[in-house]
Amino acid sequence: MSVELAANMGTVPEVEALDHSPLAVRGLTVSYGQKPAVFSVDMTIQPGSMTAIIGPNGAGKSTLLKAALGIIKPLSGQVFCFGKPLAQLRDRIAYVPQRASVDWDFPTRAIDVVLMGLYRELGLLRMVRPAHRERAMACLDRVGMADFADRQIGQLSGGQQQRVFLARALAQDADLYLLDEPFAGVDAATEKAIIHVLSHLRRNGKTVVAVHHDLATVRDYFDRVFIINTRKVAEGSVETAFTEDTLQIAYGGRLATGQIDQLGLVVG
Repeated sequence: MSVELAANMGTVPEVEALDHSPLAVRGLTVSYGQKPAVFSVDMTIQPGSMTAIIGPNGAGKSTLLKAALGIIKPLSGQVFCFGKPLAQLRDRIAYVPQRASVDWDFPTRAIDVVLMGLYRELGLLRMVRPAHRERAMACLDRVGMADFADRQIGQLSGGQQQRVFLARALAQDADLYLLDEPFAGVDAATEKAIIHVLSHLRRNGKTVVAVHHDLATVRDYFDRVFIINTRKVAEGSVETAFTEDTLQIAYGGRLATGQIDQLGLVVG
């Protein structure tokens, strides 16, 4: 991208940030009726990072993720993937939705769900070859679900269902993984298995972004945070952005002193 074009779009560092960011949103606004759920939000995800999107209930965390993906139509704003409009690079993105948004009564097996992650390779005729099945089984094995490959998805526990959807994302072999509340309602063993897989992805140069609700595990699981309450409150490394001040702003001063102390936060 030329300096002349950069001058028309903003500073050169800003253009470089867009070019390198796996996901960048600018001026994103989403409204339900008359009330904005997300208002004029800018976000720049760093490559090779694990970023937690955090904030109180109703802050717009899931809405931000869905609007960035085009699942929800924003009122305004732009979304970039490695400097290009997201629609041009969807094959580099894998998405794991909230379990509550999935129809678990749909009659399909765990391995069929994972094979859905290979839909671009399978084509319109959905011709599943042995190599595709092997890859799907390998992904199930990575999340500890290989023995449940032929089990109907509706017969699995909540934690098992979440592991299967993570396996589907792994099958896509994406560069960017977006997860909406991946640890919500799962057992401790599943949470441990999920964070192990996500950490492995990051070590291999992938980028992970997750809507996250448990403040107590932010420091253990993530290296960056994006804090939101309709508007962006803070963005940066856990060390610099995950502070008492930013959390009290996001949560409207509702976090008790005991909660803050348990998080081991610094003031600033």
